[in-house]
Amino acid sequence: MKPLADALNTLSRRLPEWGVWVLGLVPLVWLAGQVVSGSVLVDPVKTIEHDLGKTGLWLLFICLAIPPLRALTGVNLVRHRRAVGLLAFLYIALHLLAWIWLDMGLLIGQALADLVRRPYLFMGIAAFLMLVPLAVTSNAASIRRMGRNWRRLHLLIWPATILAVLHYLWQMKIIRTEGWIWAGILVGLLIWRLSHAKIRARR
Repeated sequence: MKPLADALNTLSRRLPEWGVWVLGLVPLVWLAGQVVSGSVLVDPVKTIEHDLGKTGLWLLFICLAIPPLRALTGVNLVRHRRAVGLLAFLYIALHLLAWIWLDMGLLIGQALADLVRRPYLFMGIAAFLMLVPLAVTSNAASIRRMGRNWRRLHLLIWPATILAVLHYLWQMKIIRTEGWIWAGILVGLLIWRLSHAKIRARR
């Protein structure tokens, strides 16, 4: 296990931040290519919304999984966590934009009526609003200026992810296996976080 961890850590150190962005934008380019080529024939708006939101959720999970991955395997991807978090914010922002622009046609009244009919949308919007200050402060200047408060602020990623998962599950008429997998991963990450926090508190 250690040789693999060492190899992955070497690869992580050599991977520049722009390389993370290139990898992270691959799903967006793939989706755009499908739309342009006409491959998405059945409900393209729903497909665009769904794929953008799900990719953003995956990236949030990756962001949360970096610390336990380091603790359990020795693989250190912490230096790329900021880029992954910003990519997650980008996809979730595009997901929201797709709903307002493509689905609602920029009609605010219609969007508000949709919020009343589908309350799970409030959870998605609340998750996005929690991520806004995290994206704005994801820079070295904010870390220096805010000190310990920066870490406290960035704990918002947990309630934001919880709300995002609830948003995803609630919009399903029947929760499929994939939904329960999302929920299971989130519970596992939460258990690790709470147990790790207790260990640190005792020390």
